[in-house]
Amino acid sequence: MAGLNGPLRPPAFSSSSASGSFASRIVVLLTALPLALAAFAFVLQWRGGMDNRTSAWPNERKAFPGMDNSPIGSSAAVSTFSSVSRSSSSDCLEILGRSSSPSLPYLRGWDYGSDPNLRPRICITTSTSANLEQILPWLYYHKVIGVSKFFLFVEGTAAKPDNTAVLNTIPGVELIYRTAELEDKQAKSRIWNETWLASFFYKPCNYELFVKQSLNMEMAIVMARDARMDWIIHLDTDELLYPAGAQEYSLRKLLSDVPGNVDMVIFPNYESSIERANVKDPFVEVSMFKKNYDHLPKETYFGLYKEATRGNPNYFLTYGNGKSAARIQAHLRPNGAHRWHNYMKTPNEIKLEEAAVLHYTYAKFSDLTSRRNRCGCKPTKEDVKRCFMLEFDRTAFIIASTATEEETLRWFHEHVVWGDKQLNLKLLRKGILTRIYAPMTIIRGLRESGVFSAAIASSKSQSKQFSSSNSSIGHDSTNDGFNLHLNSGARTDNGDSKASSRKVLNLGSDKESAVPPLSPPRLEDLHLHIRL
Repeated sequence: MAGLNGPLRPPAFSSSSASGSFASRIVVLLTALPLALAAFAFVLQWRGGMDNRTSAWPNERKAFPGMDNSPIGSSAAVSTFSSVSRSSSSDCLEILGRSSSPSLPYLRGWDYGSDPNLRPRICITTSTSANLEQILPWLYYHKVIGVSKFFLFVEGTAAKPDNTAVLNTIPGVELIYRTAELEDKQAKSRIWNETWLASFFYKPCNYELFVKQSLNMEMAIVMARDARMDWIIHLDTDELLYPAGAQEYSLRKLLSDVPGNVDMVIFPNYESSIERANVKDPFVEVSMFKKNYDHLPKETYFGLYKEATRGNPNYFLTYGNGKSAARIQAHLRPNGAHRWHNYMKTPNEIKLEEAAVLHYTYAKFSDLTSRRNRCGCKPTKEDVKRCFMLEFDRTAFIIASTATEEETLRWFHEHVVWGDKQLNLKLLRKGILTRIYAPMTIIRGLRESGVFSAAIASSKSQSKQFSSSNSSIGHDSTNDGFNLHLNSGARTDNGDSKASSRKVLNLGSDKESAVPPLSPPRLEDLHLHIRL
């Protein structure tokens, strides 16, 4: 009774009871909220409130900049591409056009920097006998990073009518065929009377190719000057420029930042390091590369030289001296396939700290047999010395010519394929090897957006007939190519170039003779330097 007469007190609750109630509310909230959001999204999609912009791309009317002038940006071209891609049985169309859904749909209809007002204007020249499966990805990749013009000296497979019909429809591409007229003009070149290339004359295989490339580069200089280009680069179709170090992934940006007093820029090469023997499309399957000596600390390079070489003759399978870009100016001349020079002065030459050229050498097993088929040398140690400049090429030619397919594949695994994952990881950590994904991403995007297939379809839809008269693309100006030392009308735009903030590795010096493909420094070179 005393309790009844006493003051009223609020009921007592334990702290554990309150905590349990709060926790249960949180659990209910976290469970109900996702379910409510999912239901809301489902209702919106069912009512058509969420559009798939990627699938709607072909029907959209709004065009991206530059799309109006593009042959593959119009609805007619897209329609033609669709019908041809469905009906064509061409292997080339199947390989270049396979795609499920466009991951980079904005690439469709883009004009790839063909605007003549963009500066600097960059051109690439090459001598090639490759097929379209190799040329088209190589070509459009360089369009994406800023190349305006391509001078393609074609022969073999590249010069077949089906292939040239496609290449002739691509804006910015000029084809020069190896005709009797061209060879007659090149036979009159001043190069034959000079000494800088003389040691390569009248030799077969790689030496003959080296001379042919130099003669083609001489003609390309004049074509580039007439087209009012600012820079010229010689590049093979198994090489991709890698403009690392630029503010954007842009070769144009990279070269626009080069100081105006610089005549030539060296791109050290990185060599592909394949991880399996069944690579079919190196540009989109290979991401691992071996760095150049110029981009490594000396201690790292020589300290891991034996592990990086893996029993091969040199650090790289093939050459190690990269490629170069030259300003178009008076008296410019080639200095072999890797460098440029000037008849009247010693060029001011630099190497940038990060930019490189990616060399996809021996990336496919078939590269062994294709090299064998292009050269008629005897597969003996003595005869291959007059055909190939580098030791690995000599050994590979002998193996491909004398061994069985099984033996050749085993040799390929041992000397080319990087199958030791532990070694790969070690060299990746030390910086000898590196992963580079940008080229494969760009080329995959180009393929999936239908650019390659549309180029092929566009050529099939046209009834143009190309004759050998197209080989005179340089017109009468090619005669001037053999007297470049007399011409001083090359245009340069050095005034607006601003000093680069990137580090320069070194300045070059004069070279009296052409620079051949060179192997990187050897371990013996370090020992010799120490003894001296």
